[in-house]
This record gives sequence, structure tokens and C-alpha cells, in this order.
Amino acid sequence: NNKEDIFIEDKNYIYFLTLVKKYLLPIAEIYAYSLLKNHFHFVVRIKDIEFIEDRYKERCHLPFSNLFNTYTKAINKTYNRTGSLFQEHFQRKRIENDEYLMQVVAYVHLNQIKHGFSDDLNYRYSSYKAYTLGIPTNISCDYVMSLFDNKDNFIYWHNINRLDLEDKIDDI
Repeated sequence: NNKEDIFIEDKNYIYFLTLVKKYLLPIAEIYAYSLLKNHFHFVVRIKDIEFIEDRYKERCHLPFSNLFNTYTKAINKTYNRTGSLFQEHFQRKRIENDEYLMQVVAYVHLNQIKHGFSDDLNYRYSSYKAYTLGIPTNISCDYVMSLFDNKDNFIYWHNINRLDLEDKIDDI
């Protein structure tokens, strides 16, 4: 809202991810994310209805609302601010095929480079490391990694897309 940052300190990113785990993991698989100081991206797959808790079956939007409201209240209290932190409802795009999913995952992982927040794919608040370092994670890596065949191809694909992104930035 008002082009304000939504993450002010490192602890805000950590808290937000804690809330994501609490509110979104019961209803969704998370394939990728990137948190930047003024916006974020998530690639999620809503679970099949039989795997969603009964209280959310008819209202899958509720956990997202709870996440945003809880985070906003915490930021408002901590930084003595009032009002909405988020300007609009979150934007959604349906991913209809695996090729597009691969493109979106790479886009999310390259987002911090695109916006000049970092020049490193191993950005601290991105899911990229969950795929490349093999650390324990709440990210659902198996399906996405199967699309790339293996970790080397995953890294290669991201680096090729990074070069395309850098070429586009140089052209501007």
C-alpha cells in the first residue's frame, strides 16, 4: 500500500515465512517463492479437496486472508503504523501446463535480479536454495525437479533464463 516496503528487517521475512507455513501448507503445496522488500511471489498448487481440512474445503481463500491479516497486524503493531499493508487482493494466474510452470518457477527465482535487489540466484529469501542445496524444506520440490530431470538441468535452465533477463535489462 502506498508503495511502502512490506519487509523492513530480516525478522519480518522470517515471521512471514512462519505464517506461510502455518496458514498455507494445510491447503497448498508451495513450489517456489521469492520475498522482496516491497512485494513477493509464490507458486502454489492448491491441494486436492480430499486433502484439505474440512474447515477450508469451501473457503480456500481464507488461509490467504488470515496470512495477510496476521502479518499486517504484526507489522502495524511493531512499527507503530495503521491501516492496510497490502494495496489490493493478491493476483493469481492459473498454470495450465508443465512448460509454463517451469517458466514461472524460473521467473520467481530470478525476480530479485530483475528488480535489482540482488545479483545472486542464492538469494536468502527465495526457494532456489531448497532445490539446489538439498536442505530440509517445506517446498514441494519433487514434482518441479522432475520437470527439469535433475539438479544440473534445473541450475542450467535458471542460468540460461538469467542471461536472457540480463540481455533484456541491457536493452532497456
